[in-house]
Amino acid sequence: MRKFEISNRTVTDDSEAYLIAEIGHNHEGSLEKAEELFRRAAAAGASAVKLQKRDNKTLFTREMYEKPYTGRNSFGPTYGAHREFLEFGKHEYQRLAQLATELGVDFFSTAFDIPSVDFLVDVGIPAIKIASADVTNTPLLTYAAKTAKSLVVSTGGATMDEVRRAVDTILPLNERLALLQCTAVYPAAPSDLNLSVIETYRREFPDVVIGFSGHDLGNEASCLAYTLGARVIEKHFTLDQSSPGSDHHFSLDPALLEDLAVSLQRVRQSLGSPEKACSEREAPAVRKMAKKLVAARDLPAGHTLTADDIACKSPGDGMKPYRLEELLGRKLREPLSTDGAFALDLLVGAATDSGSQNAR
Repeated sequence: MRKFEISNRTVTDDSEAYLIAEIGHNHEGSLEKAEELFRRAAAAGASAVKLQKRDNKTLFTREMYEKPYTGRNSFGPTYGAHREFLEFGKHEYQRLAQLATELGVDFFSTAFDIPSVDFLVDVGIPAIKIASADVTNTPLLTYAAKTAKSLVVSTGGATMDEVRRAVDTILPLNERLALLQCTAVYPAAPSDLNLSVIETYRREFPDVVIGFSGHDLGNEASCLAYTLGARVIEKHFTLDQSSPGSDHHFSLDPALLEDLAVSLQRVRQSLGSPEKACSEREAPAVRKMAKKLVAARDLPAGHTLTADDIACKSPGDGMKPYRLEELLGRKLREPLSTDGAFALDLLVGAATDSGSQNAR
């Protein structure tokens, strides 16, 4: 059975969705705003909140780090300065970890490089996210897997061979893996999502919990993903979709996140059991609207029944119409008036009383 353990939660095919509110850097470098995002995500019904961690000078080439970066989304004159402004350190992470515990949600982060893995392990978070950009980064995958932390891996932009390589890299070292279908388009249109890949992953990796990381607008795709078997759902989260920054415009605000949490619960309830049966809640309607076999007219004792003697009428509290053949050619043991319900114990040569009761 596929199973993903994170913190004190276990995610399986039978469980509700594990909903991750991906804050990323939508806190805009403000601990106060990050704390508010945590509170609002927890209140909306998220299972976890997530940030992103980068060791920027390790991660970027000098040219990219020092490249001028100006405009509406910039928090610094160069790309490196912009990234450093948004980066939280140990103090902020420890405060947010304490807050997450108080709120009853899990807190973890994406590690974009090996020093960031070390940082997150030192802070003591329960899981590490691997971004789509690093699904081919086997050195990082190996290093993160060896921490024994739960791993959530997105697969945007990857080929199936690259996904297999990533899974084959991780599983021998760490079985605590959730694999997420993702599309590296921001925002992603419905035609970009390829949700059917979820079914492909479920067939290819029968012991791995599968999920969906959505950069789409709205909540419909996440609910569809759950019906296809995704049990980890990740959506970007913001307090204001109009804020400056590359993620805010396709992130869910608190109202949309709450709607998603409620919708996912309803989807799970709607999927219900795979066994087809008449439920207790259906029974009254079925009795009222279904049909039973009754006498089409007054019939005397000893009468041999034909199709003209039998009608199908509601309510459906007697012999079902598919049992018509059991009556044809049989003789009545006693008279039966119009609309009287047929039963095997009314017929000559019928089964024993106990057997006939079971046959009704």
